[in-house]
Amino acid sequence: MYTEKVMDHFQHPRNVGEIENASGVGTVGNAKCGDIMRIFLDIDENQIIRDVKFKTFGCGAAVATSSMATELVKGKSIYDALKVTNKAVMEALDGLPPVKVHCSLLAEEAIHAALWDYAEKNGIKIEGLEKPKSDIHEDEEEEEEY
Repeated sequence: MYTEKVMDHFQHPRNVGEIENASGVGTVGNAKCGDIMRIFLDIDENQIIRDVKFKTFGCGAAVATSSMATELVKGKSIYDALKVTNKAVMEALDGLPPVKVHCSLLAEEAIHAALWDYAEKNGIKIEGLEKPKSDIHEDEEEEEEY
């Protein structure tokens, strides 16, 4: 069901923790499954992500996607980090079961939320960055009740 890379990142997650006085912090969740992901970025004066940490409350796939997402943005510019998609996270993990794809969406949104926080704190605009959602399902239509 899970690839070796997913299991490795779940059992040995990278970059777990918090960064005090982080340059940007992004928190997103999925109300339907209960996963909550928080990403902390330490960004230098050249807009390079020096350090990144995460705290995730959720399933093994949520922990693994958080871990991989931090690995993908560490050492990158804020613009390169913005290009990290849920598809890139899934590919780096050699895939996820279809019912766990939302975990990779959370990872992408958490990165975007942390970048948004950084931009807000520094009064800058990051080209291509849109205001993140706090719940990745908030755009979906509510199921009709009969």
